[in-house]
Amino acid sequence: MNRLTYDDVKQAGDRVAGRVRPVVLAPTELGATGATGADGAMDATGASQVWLALEFMQHTGSFKARGAQNFLQAHRAAGTLPDAGVTIASGGNAGLACAWAARQLGVTATVFLPETAPPVKVARLRSYGAEVRLVGTRYAEALAACEEFAARSGALASHAYDHPLIAAGAGTLFEEIHRQLPGLDTVVVAVGGGGLFAGVATAAGHHGVRIVAAEPENCRALNAAIEAGAVVDVPVDSVAADSLGASRATPLALHAAQQADVHSVLVPDPEISRARHTLWTTHRVPVEHGAATALAALTTPTLGYRPAPGEQICVILCGANTDARTLTDAVGTAEA
Repeated sequence: MNRLTYDDVKQAGDRVAGRVRPVVLAPTELGATGATGADGAMDATGASQVWLALEFMQHTGSFKARGAQNFLQAHRAAGTLPDAGVTIASGGNAGLACAWAARQLGVTATVFLPETAPPVKVARLRSYGAEVRLVGTRYAEALAACEEFAARSGALASHAYDHPLIAAGAGTLFEEIHRQLPGLDTVVVAVGGGGLFAGVATAAGHHGVRIVAAEPENCRALNAAIEAGAVVDVPVDSVAADSLGASRATPLALHAAQQADVHSVLVPDPEISRARHTLWTTHRVPVEHGAATALAALTTPTLGYRPAPGEQICVILCGANTDARTLTDAVGTAEA
């Protein structure tokens, strides 16, 4: 299935209702712009308005809890949850969400990760009772091991982002945002493999809301797919690679990008680190580099997205499973 519909997102909303935390929105001056008059003075009435969607406060620390709940609830309703449980390959956040949702249903979760996964994520996985298996140094290697395990054991194979139930669950986040901000013009979302993007773009497109797809310069799976008109393999090399380091976007994400009003923005690593540092120092918001990539799309000079006067924007901060000791790091240096 290479397409996601708004009905898929609505059905996911019914399944996850009461099982995930509603997203909190907070206004911010970060990334906001304003119009200037002939005398160079700022016209406050023309300033863009920016909100932060604090989805990093979600269960397990990221939006992935939505997709995992939708996936497992749908299989439970269909009677297709096997005795062998569920298995997933994940750079961390999707595995956490899968393990958490599986524990809610009393289901065994076996999670495959690259050996490079952040220790904080591995420790949290084990705290949810998951069996953790570290394989290789790239996501593709962990995925191959997971697929072999599923075929051998009969476990239900989930996916970090490339599944319509996972993407539809992620799309419920935008539905909550839009209910709180019905006049929203633009939503900014960080993109890795494209699960969150596919769900958000599908829902946003239904409501006529523009999507800014933010990716690191050297993790540009969706940007390359849009450019080529087909999913293609890309190299992965970024400070945000642990959460945005997919080597290719999903067909679901590409189709959503081709149907909606999407602006693809690439941001350099120093600006991602700067945005993350700024979120911490100005708002005490602790997020991963992947989450900060969304804000960097607004704050990066010349390369980023430039809002129009009066534009209402929501930036999704999607994950907080990070090493708190690095929060004061700004573009390679520590804050004095």
